[in-house]
Amino acid sequence: MGQLQAGIIPVTLFQQNCTLLFDSETKEGVIVDPGGDVDRIVEAVGGQGVTVKEIWITHGHIDHAGGADELRERLGAPVIGPHEADKPLLDILDTRAAALGFDLPARKLTPDRWLQEGDVVSFGTHRFEVLHCPGHAPGHVIFFNREMRFVIMGDVLFNRSIGRTDLPGGNHQQLLDSIRDKVLPLGDDVGFLCGHGPGSRIGDERRENPFLRGL
Repeated sequence: MGQLQAGIIPVTLFQQNCTLLFDSETKEGVIVDPGGDVDRIVEAVGGQGVTVKEIWITHGHIDHAGGADELRERLGAPVIGPHEADKPLLDILDTRAAALGFDLPARKLTPDRWLQEGDVVSFGTHRFEVLHCPGHAPGHVIFFNREMRFVIMGDVLFNRSIGRTDLPGGNHQQLLDSIRDKVLPLGDDVGFLCGHGPGSRIGDERRENPFLRGL
């Protein structure tokens, strides 16, 4: 097996970081959080010559999951995640865009598999531990590759910021608890890609993120 590779595909008006993870040798991989712009995602996959084995979802907001059902249909890959607590969000994906005032095609989504704390997802030899981190969304999960010291963070923690908690199902204290109890213990050396904007390292956020003071 080769090295774990990661590429960002910005999608939708929200500029969400849809992520393509793949093995450099086998070219097997996964798509994480296809919020929309499915043509662009399929083009990026083809450009890298990747065979997508699964589609992973961190949480049920439209900018992360809105394109998942269409992508599943086009690639023939199962949708994995998030935690079942996000089922109410996934059930209204098709109407959420109109409610937000965006012309963003989206389909409601039923995953092929829900995820829970302690589950493991993988492709080839690349294993990711699943941590349930509610707060931004009730069923939000993150994916931690212990060997590479790398996390797909979704909208839990950002470069110098944290996820919004003013959306349905959001809870500010719950998000801070998730960061304190699940994210920070992973280690300061751990790097992450997040759902929007540039990535970072947990240690940098522990020291410099104003939202984490007191944790």
